[in-house]
Amino acid sequence: MAKDKKWAQKQPMADSSKMNNKDYLKALRELHVETVKLQEWVRHKGIKVCIVFEGRDGAGKGGTIKALTERVSPRIFRVIALSAPTEREKSQMYVQRYLPYLPAAGEVVIFDRSWYNRAGVERVMGFCTKDQVARFLKSIPSVERSIVDSGVILIKYWLEVSQEEQTRRLQARIKDGRKIWKLTGMDLKSYSRWYDYSRARDDMFKMTDTEHAPWLVANSNDKRRARLNIITDLLSRIPYEDVPREAVKLPKRQKPGSYKEPNYPLRLIAEKF
Repeated sequence: MAKDKKWAQKQPMADSSKMNNKDYLKALRELHVETVKLQEWVRHKGIKVCIVFEGRDGAGKGGTIKALTERVSPRIFRVIALSAPTEREKSQMYVQRYLPYLPAAGEVVIFDRSWYNRAGVERVMGFCTKDQVARFLKSIPSVERSIVDSGVILIKYWLEVSQEEQTRRLQARIKDGRKIWKLTGMDLKSYSRWYDYSRARDDMFKMTDTEHAPWLVANSNDKRRARLNIITDLLSRIPYEDVPREAVKLPKRQKPGSYKEPNYPLRLIAEKF
């Protein structure tokens, strides 16, 4: 089981400075080995896992999900990031559009934002009424109870970031051509409503932090530490073992026989590097 692994026994670092990249990559490599073991166990045993990632804009959800899924199969670790609902979906029961994406046996489904949009961005930005929010918060624990009772391991993470660190990250997006797509008009509107989001988060925790589906909060001011801590925590919550495998040995290649490379004018790309 994951909680017995040597890497899971390490004590948190006392130094509050941000983790350097060399130490981060070394620790992440060790965790990637374990996530592959978890993947094989999930597939072998037909386990169903659903992971919800929520948090403020710039809290590091995307980077954490990328770090978690970097070395596993996308056919088993499926990431769900739904766009805005269609008119048809708006007329459905609120959680209905999310239910088809829940895991089947042998799958790990990761929601990059989830049904909790209603408790967060939709509430703060006025995309739903106060009554709709109240009904959602009252009903969702029962929905999650049904999900868990169906055999799904449901894990909910909230990534918390400080005002100062959020500002630094969003400003970095403005200046970095690789990240400008991550800064939307909605992000800018949300940025000015820090305390509205704080109230929404507090109400969400109060109503939906249950024994069967608790909220697990990660300090993400240091992205690297947060990713490692979340992956380590995830591995500790799903009992898994090594799946027995036969030793792998590459077979001999066939001999060319009568095959000859064709004299064909291949359209080679320019080698600029």
